[in-house]
Amino acid sequence: MFTGIVEEVGTLINIKKAAKSCVLTIGADKVLEGTQIGDSIALNGVCLTVTTIGKGSYTADVMHETLSRSSLSELTAKTPVNLERAMSAEGRFGGHIVSGHIDGTGTVCGIEKDDNAIWYTIAADASILRYVVEKGSIAIDGISLTVAYVDDSCFKVSIIPHTQAETNLYTKKVGSLVNLECDIIGKYVEKLMQPAPQEEKTAGGITKEFLLEHGF
Repeated sequence: MFTGIVEEVGTLINIKKAAKSCVLTIGADKVLEGTQIGDSIALNGVCLTVTTIGKGSYTADVMHETLSRSSLSELTAKTPVNLERAMSAEGRFGGHIVSGHIDGTGTVCGIEKDDNAIWYTIAADASILRYVVEKGSIAIDGISLTVAYVDDSCFKVSIIPHTQAETNLYTKKVGSLVNLECDIIGKYVEKLMQPAPQEEKTAGGITKEFLLEHGF
């Protein structure tokens, strides 16, 4: 589990491509402190397992499923990437609950300066936007951010200078693809509100009579 607070901006050193998968070599420093093979590090919001550790770098395997659902397939050598180790038990929730299992991708469709802040407008599919709420949390390339606006086609976030300086957002341009992970709590609530299969066969809906019968 992660919190969406980027610890370090690393550099993609090499991509070894196979037919439908790849192995990434990432240059890093801070996130390698105390890290062992088998640990999890989120790269641009995608949870990946450390497979080897070298001096100032590590490798991670990326399978076909991950490539098809994320922006990792568009990475090129020397690209800056957001890195965050899985949160330790004594860590702080500086951001929000982030699983590292992204919901899909969005496209930067607007970047606008606003005094000391920068507004990013992200276009996304309806399947993602249904879980995006104003003043709620969302992870963009692994960065925990607050939604400032949302409609049927896009949402907006406002970035302070610190976030711009400590993440790879400065590399994004209009048209850039970004990984999106919605707040997981909303997805769980939606799932639990749906009737179980056995309930669907017998439930006739909530009626006035039902409520009265059960003391409401």
